[in-house]
Amino acid sequence: MTPTLYRERSVQKRRLRVIMTTSQAHTAVAVLGTGTMGAPIARNLHKAGFDVTAWNRSPAKAAPLSEDGVALASSPADAVRDVSVVVTVLKDADAVLEVLDAAAEALRPGTVLVQISTVGVEGITRIAEFAVSHQLRLIDAPVQGTKGPAENAQLVVLASGADSDRDAVEPVFDAIGKKTLWVAGEPGEASKLKVVVNSFISALTHGIAEAVRLAEALEIDAEDFQKAIHGGPLDAPFGSIKLDAILNQQFAPSFTVDNAIKDSRLVAEAAENAGVWLPVADAGLERYRAAAATGHGGDDMAASYFAESTVEESTHAF
Repeated sequence: MTPTLYRERSVQKRRLRVIMTTSQAHTAVAVLGTGTMGAPIARNLHKAGFDVTAWNRSPAKAAPLSEDGVALASSPADAVRDVSVVVTVLKDADAVLEVLDAAAEALRPGTVLVQISTVGVEGITRIAEFAVSHQLRLIDAPVQGTKGPAENAQLVVLASGADSDRDAVEPVFDAIGKKTLWVAGEPGEASKLKVVVNSFISALTHGIAEAVRLAEALEIDAEDFQKAIHGGPLDAPFGSIKLDAILNQQFAPSFTVDNAIKDSRLVAEAAENAGVWLPVADAGLERYRAAAATGHGGDDMAASYFAESTVEESTHAF
């Protein structure tokens, strides 16, 4: 289904509602997964007045949250017991389902499950089946944004689910993001849109990386490439960030190459299952894999710049 319905609210109005809603100060929320995205999400929910309990597979990673007033649980079941909303911020669908299985005995029927992870089309189908079997109210809500936006509550939330559940989750989204875009249809439509967005992110990242490599090969100053597109119709904030990273050789991860491989694989799988030919997406996946093979899997996705061909170059006649 092509997404056609969306709703955006101004940051000012939404922030006021987060601050002024008395009931949410007593709303118990469990955050499962406190990595790069999950930890700041838990902090921002706590700052907004939610009663937050967090769990992470590696307790040491979750420990700093206790200093911010977030309660820590020793198991997924302990985290979700007696809460109204469960937020999963985990690597992929397998991780989400593994953790939900571990929490199953403590999940109450009617609990709202907010699935924030990027899990792909097939993955969200499996999570939806789990939600139905355990009588959970699923909101599919993958987010756009990486470490910085998560820390600053500037994520863009792509959401789909029952209209009747929106009021329950919009304060949550207000606390972690700057915009919520509701996609028409059942849970899963937002994950479809996220796959589409990720196909664009991959193309833009690799386009920047390859342009710099070509400039260097042609002995053109890559900063002249930067100047050529800066301020014009080809300039894009995301592209500028990745171009700056490459030019300054600063690859501290906002989103790693390894994670980009996972997301690109979800794009390729969705395209194959939908019967659409996406050669650029396929090539992008291979480029990320090539970058990881050079030892840059843990670096920012801009390290696509380091990818090297694994096949012998051939001579082409033009």
